[in-house]
Amino acid sequence: MSTLSYTISETVPYINWIYFFHAWGFQPKFATIADLHGCDSCRALWLARFPESDRAKAAEAMQLFKEAQRLLPRLEGILHIRCLFRLCRANADGDNLLLDDVTFPLLRQQASTVQSPYLCLSDFVRPLASGITDTVGVFATTVAEDANFPQIDDPYQRLLIQTLSDRLAEAATEKMHEHIRKTVWGYAPDESLSVSELLQEKFQGIRPAVGYPSLPDQSVIFLIDRLLNLKQIGITLTANGAMHPHASVSGLMLAHPAARYFSVGRIGKDQLEDYARRRGIPAERMRIFLAANLK
Repeated sequence: MSTLSYTISETVPYINWIYFFHAWGFQPKFATIADLHGCDSCRALWLARFPESDRAKAAEAMQLFKEAQRLLPRLEGILHIRCLFRLCRANADGDNLLLDDVTFPLLRQQASTVQSPYLCLSDFVRPLASGITDTVGVFATTVAEDANFPQIDDPYQRLLIQTLSDRLAEAATEKMHEHIRKTVWGYAPDESLSVSELLQEKFQGIRPAVGYPSLPDQSVIFLIDRLLNLKQIGITLTANGAMHPHASVSGLMLAHPAARYFSVGRIGKDQLEDYARRRGIPAERMRIFLAANLK
């Protein structure tokens, strides 16, 4: 198990600005402002590329990005970015992952397509019957404000800090994962990707996060907590598995070359009951965690 800390200046290059602008209601085309070098002539040319109907929105995006860029250096030393990860001995046992001493149940798709033939994340880990131990990574990243940071009453400034914190948490996870692939786990030592390529997920393996389509059950955060002890980096959990600070992300790291993301989608009563049994949680309680996935 290892912890890492990053400064804001180290993390900013890994920010995916598309999701920052999405949080503010902007379409991806307006996030291209982040690709400019910042000179006035470049910004003017960028703005001129938009049709008249989009010009006002583009100007708003430009101003928002300027304010975010001005704010980030001021948050250095105020926002603390910390990562925690563990590389576990792993095998697949049906739809379960066996991670060191923790059984980690998973869900399998109930609808098949050519691209997603009834996939489960355990499909990308060596089966227990093979007799060969595999590796699966578990991670968590958080961005927390300094305890002495004064509260800001301006709602706009608070929202700007929150959305930047969310992006920094994801960016730090991207940077950490790159380090793990190339050095700690070392399964891709010769990887040489630009940040743009990293954000397009051109690296080997996947990093499914808790609550996302491949790993939709928020309650598995309690299993991750057993493996990592999230309090080490200041993350606490509510009774329903929400992480605090809000700007936190956690999940798994799989290295198989064929591993890819998919959506579990809707599940039936039979899989709900089977999954609840494997999780050791009453089916009615599990319904709360999987409400969005129930038929």
